[in-house]
Amino acid sequence: MTTELLEIQPQELRIIFELKKQSSCSIRLVNKSDHHVAFKVKTTSSSKYCVRPNTGVIKPDLTCDLIVTMQAQKEAPPDLICSDKFLIQSTIVPDGATEDYIMSTTFVKDDGKHIEEKRLKVILVSPPHSPILSPMNMISRMRPYNTATESNDDMVQNNSSHTKEVLEAMRNEQSINRNHIEELRLRNDVEEIKSKLREFESILKQDNPRTNENARTRETGFQLLFVAVVALVSIYLGYLLHS
Repeated sequence: MTTELLEIQPQELRIIFELKKQSSCSIRLVNKSDHHVAFKVKTTSSSKYCVRPNTGVIKPDLTCDLIVTMQAQKEAPPDLICSDKFLIQSTIVPDGATEDYIMSTTFVKDDGKHIEEKRLKVILVSPPHSPILSPMNMISRMRPYNTATESNDDMVQNNSSHTKEVLEAMRNEQSINRNHIEELRLRNDVEEIKSKLREFESILKQDNPRTNENARTRETGFQLLFVAVVALVSIYLGYLLHS
């Protein structure tokens, strides 16, 4: 089989590194096949990273967004060089399969089963306010401008203005990325709440009510609770997206 099951965006994980702070980035998986595809995410440093969700099933032509969170670190690696890697495994599963179908043997290579694997490396990036990118350092690294008509004061002013524009652009990009990650996190939380509510509904239906009237009352109460919770989460999500 030569057809690629999943398209992974991006091909490497760029994580903004800040001491004693969590940092996150997102991965988008696109199912390019005509089948249901199950995936699983592994990492060489499981205690250092959290991936939500780390397993799942993607329907044909649909996508799944993952959030990779690096736990707060007490020390920075030399020159921000990181050897951590992620492995994303994928395989075809029966139509209609859900996450419950995934077992420990789903991604075992046996009996000619096709398991697609892609590795992503981690690249640590300094935040915009890092001393490495401070205006003074950037100005000091500028090559001298040898035009006699421009004074040294003008050189510093122009370099400083350019530096501020670069830093502002980087801050805006970082803010957009954080908003996108927060949006994905909230969507995942909504899906988790829906899943738990469905489990609760299933338990209620198995609880053998004494009378049909009690059963209808209980079902109506659950539906109202479900609508209320989803409404509250939606309002909170809309507030964050427009703030």
